[in-house]
Amino acid sequence: MPDHNTEMKKVYLYTRFERFWHWAQAIFIILLGITGFEIHGSIKLFGFTESIEWHNTLGITWLILFVFIIFWAFTTGEWKQYIPTTQKLFSMIKYYSWGIFRGETHPFPKSEEVKHNPLQRLTYLSIAVTLIPFQMVTGLLYYTYNSWEAWGLGFLNLTCIAYLHMIGAFSLLLFGIVHVYMTTTGHSIFAHMTAMISGWEEIPDEETEDAKSS
Repeated sequence: MPDHNTEMKKVYLYTRFERFWHWAQAIFIILLGITGFEIHGSIKLFGFTESIEWHNTLGITWLILFVFIIFWAFTTGEWKQYIPTTQKLFSMIKYYSWGIFRGETHPFPKSEEVKHNPLQRLTYLSIAVTLIPFQMVTGLLYYTYNSWEAWGLGFLNLTCIAYLHMIGAFSLLLFGIVHVYMTTTGHSIFAHMTAMISGWEEIPDEETEDAKSS
């Protein structure tokens, strides 16, 4: 975390579509969580039937958006931002474990070319290629239950699929909580959140120079 005397430099990191899909996914996950809880009887808000309809519609819409996100990532080259690396990985683990609480300098500066640190890359890639597809597949199986026999999937167990879908939902909820917390660890409590709204992030000028030379 930079000290108060460090000169800050604004860098354009997040494009319009990148910001759009980030916030759209956040809204989908929140609304899917709310309607999912109501379907399970944990809360009462829209009504059981309405919640099922909303949950199904939101799930299908999120799936369509996710396809566009993958297409965008590969056509713009943004997929390179998520390639795993071990460079400074343990430094990041050390920093998030205790260095951040002692006011130590962030070991991995951001730049236009490198938006995510090694730990973020591993986390975001894991979410994108495992957890989100897992949740979408189990949700689609649940949604198409009446077609299982015709598709030769009669061996599947509905209760098992329901529990797997619920496990995925709580995993996304946990990630969301941690993610929101991590957004408060910038040079100010709303710095990262503001950057995902405007696209511009303030980075200590000395870190920007380090990023260019690394």
